[in-house]
Amino acid sequence: MNKKLLSGSFWLSFGSVFSRALGVLYLIPWLAMMGSKENINAAQALFNSTYNIYAIFLSLGMAGFPSAIARKVAMYNGKNEFTNSKKIFKLGLGLMCISGLLCALILYVTAPIFAKNSPVVSQRDSVIAIRSMVPAIAILPAMSVIRGWFQGNQDLKPFGISQLWEQIFRVIFILTSSYILIYIFHTGYVIAVYASVFAAFAGALASYIYLIAHYKVKLPEYRVKLKNSKTPTVSNVRKIFMAIAYESIPFVIVGAGINLCQIIDQLFFKQIMQGVLGLSAEYTQQVYTAFSANPSKLTSVITALAAAIAGSSLPLLASVNAGGQKKDVRHYLADNINYLIFIVFPVSTIFSALSFEANGIFFFFSKAGAEFLTYNIWQSLIMAVAINGLTVLQALHYSKKAMSYLLVGLIIKLVLQFPLVFMLQGTGAIMATNIAFAVICILAYRKIRIEFSINFRDFVPSILLNVIFLIIIVIAQAAISSIYMPQTKLIALMYSVVFGICAGLLYYGISKKFGFWNKIFE
Repeated sequence: MNKKLLSGSFWLSFGSVFSRALGVLYLIPWLAMMGSKENINAAQALFNSTYNIYAIFLSLGMAGFPSAIARKVAMYNGKNEFTNSKKIFKLGLGLMCISGLLCALILYVTAPIFAKNSPVVSQRDSVIAIRSMVPAIAILPAMSVIRGWFQGNQDLKPFGISQLWEQIFRVIFILTSSYILIYIFHTGYVIAVYASVFAAFAGALASYIYLIAHYKVKLPEYRVKLKNSKTPTVSNVRKIFMAIAYESIPFVIVGAGINLCQIIDQLFFKQIMQGVLGLSAEYTQQVYTAFSANPSKLTSVITALAAAIAGSSLPLLASVNAGGQKKDVRHYLADNINYLIFIVFPVSTIFSALSFEANGIFFFFSKAGAEFLTYNIWQSLIMAVAINGLTVLQALHYSKKAMSYLLVGLIIKLVLQFPLVFMLQGTGAIMATNIAFAVICILAYRKIRIEFSINFRDFVPSILLNVIFLIIIVIAQAAISSIYMPQTKLIALMYSVVFGICAGLLYYGISKKFGFWNKIFE
């Protein structure tokens, strides 16, 4: 496998997965501080519904500029036009400062509208929680452009490490503020949720500091590149702005794809459950927490892995494609797909086998909760494969196609949402998303196969290997569960660690035996 792709994927995976892992692990002490089961469900619903809106506004605030800039920087660097790369970076940084402030203002004003349609009992609590995100929205878009600059220069270490810094300080702020508010000032859990969502701002500041420090370290290298750069060919600032803005629109829509699906669930689920089925607000909040708020916290690790793999491929594919090297593009595409299969499939398999234990460790021991988590794990796998395909298409200058495929998926989600939720409630919402993203997968990879002559039969052995691994893990877990199932968080945690290590070693042995390991790391 290409060393740059492997190294880039490692750093992006390291930052994304560890930051997501921290974002999951903090739930254990945080939810314990919330108190009763009812408070925990309400806190999760309030927190998750707020973050879904935050994610959409963050995507709008960034307007796809980080990814677009990463691709432009990689393209110009491939032509030894570093001066143009730097000019684009400066322009993007200024634009994102303005965009962040504008989106923060819009979020503050529209908070009551979102709160009214979210599946939470108290609209007032939701309004305050949403507005607590305003400071983070104001500063994060500009920071994301700095990450895009490093990504475009194929320097992915600061991208991953900055994510980790951001999450570490965010988690510290969440746990510290919640403890102080609940145990020292004796406020309710709702106030702790306000502080917890505001923690995104604290994490963003920590990430800023790290990125700026790293940029200063790299300045000598940038000065050398600037000195050796070809004469600038881009002088019209407005032309640069229009080109980036034009290319950014698909990046916005594609980048927000998963969040848009979650927003559809958040805004339409309440209307169907309460307006059509006549169910109570409390019951709606409880079901929403079970099928969306709780599982999405845990399954985000899977989509983060796919995003890391796709993100590391983007600048490489853009650079090679700019040089017209179609043979190399096919090689990188094969590496990308193989790495996706090698990482994401076994993680999903092991995670789904431990769904009962994982749900118990973080929330409650419940067969219904474990079933929802299992559905969400495989939903996340479908999403991960789809997002990887769309990102690859964007890197290869098929951004419009990627956007159109995602829009088709979102339309399918909207059409299926009412009948499936009406019949199956939370399970129906999950099924609607699965079908939508399965269609996106088919469309995206069909386009890749046609345009770059990728033979997907080459990936059948690695897929079969993962099917064999899945069968072994399912049988092993079923056999163990028939004898004993953990009922305490500590025992469940110990069992999950041992089972996960054994399953990981088994996958290593199988992949080594059939040559998949060597194919990835050769």
